[in-house]
Amino acid sequence: MKEIKCPKCGEVFQVDESGYAAIVKQVRDKEFSEEILNNKKQFEAEAKKVKQIVKMEAEREFLDQLMQKDKEFAELEAAVNAELAAKKDEITELQNKLKAYDTDKKLEIAQILSDKEKELSKKDSNISELKNKIILVEKENQLNEKTLIERYDGMLKLKEEEIEQYKDFKAKLSTKMIGESLEIHCENEFNSLRQTAFPVAYFEKDNDARTGSKGDYIYRDYDEEKNEYISVMFEMKNESDTTSTKKKNEDFLKELDKDRREKNCEYAVLVSMLEPESELYNKGIVDVSYRYPKMYVIRPQFFIPIITILRNAALNSLEYQKELAMVRAQNVDISNFESEMNDFKEKFSRNYRLASDKFSKAIDEIDKTINYLQKTKEDLLSSANYLRIANDKAEDLTIKKLTKNNPTMQAKFAALETTKGKRKR
Repeated sequence: MKEIKCPKCGEVFQVDESGYAAIVKQVRDKEFSEEILNNKKQFEAEAKKVKQIVKMEAEREFLDQLMQKDKEFAELEAAVNAELAAKKDEITELQNKLKAYDTDKKLEIAQILSDKEKELSKKDSNISELKNKIILVEKENQLNEKTLIERYDGMLKLKEEEIEQYKDFKAKLSTKMIGESLEIHCENEFNSLRQTAFPVAYFEKDNDARTGSKGDYIYRDYDEEKNEYISVMFEMKNESDTTSTKKKNEDFLKELDKDRREKNCEYAVLVSMLEPESELYNKGIVDVSYRYPKMYVIRPQFFIPIITILRNAALNSLEYQKELAMVRAQNVDISNFESEMNDFKEKFSRNYRLASDKFSKAIDEIDKTINYLQKTKEDLLSSANYLRIANDKAEDLTIKKLTKNNPTMQAKFAALETTKGKRKR
């Protein structure tokens, strides 16, 4: 049993082990709770103090930062104010300059406006003159255009009339006459221009059939020296000339090329009215040199133009040939000059070699002579030295030296001196 004394009344109680343990547990739980509560209050009080300290530290640090920021702001504000003051001075200066600039510019603009007004007045005057000129030019152009239109209309009308005449001409003639008239037409066309355009030309029918065939006409022309510079074999073909085997222009080209070569002509031209619906042959002058060299197929209206074209080309070629011959002649002259120059150089080189050999021998002889003279000079210099020594010795020679070892001569010289001394007295 355990005894427990009451702390209030002092009475003592006896309790068993289980009761005692329960009481102890109860007391311990109460004390633990009270201790926890006290610890909690103490912790809360300390936490409150810590919070206050942290808050005060934070406020103090914030105040320090705020004071630093105020200080930096004050410094920045002072710097900004100083810069603003400087900028204000610059702005004032710029405003003054701008006012002066505006004044100058206004004067300059006024002068420019005045000049522009004068220039515009001048331009207005020039524009008026140009407008008048344009009006005159337009009138001239209108007149020229009207003249050209009238001329073109006239030419077109003439061509249409020619076409109608040709159609009528073709319709009225018989088959045989058509073929004959094509040759006559070409001959007349040529003869109408012979005196002006072809004064020295040959244009005649080809009547030479010794080779088995012949063309219709041969044209040859000559330069001022009577040299032939162009020749053309002409063949005229019409619908009447066709057969069951030959109905196209191409059927006559081989024979025409043969006639050209046999008659030594440079060009061959087929004047043809065959294949009247062919767009190729109706376009104008057709070059068929891809089949046979220097050969053309034309319609009758291009008879004179083809002669003119070929002749002008030959004349240009003739000029080139003359220039080429001149260049060749110049080249021959240059070649002759070069040949003569080479011959002169060769002879000069030979003479130079001969002269050089003689010069070398002469120089060798001169060198030998110089060496001999140099040696002679050295010998003479040595002789001169010997003569100088001999002269010095001769000048140093006296009577006394000569009679030094001769008593007789010494006695005579002594007597002579005595005699001279008496005379002086």
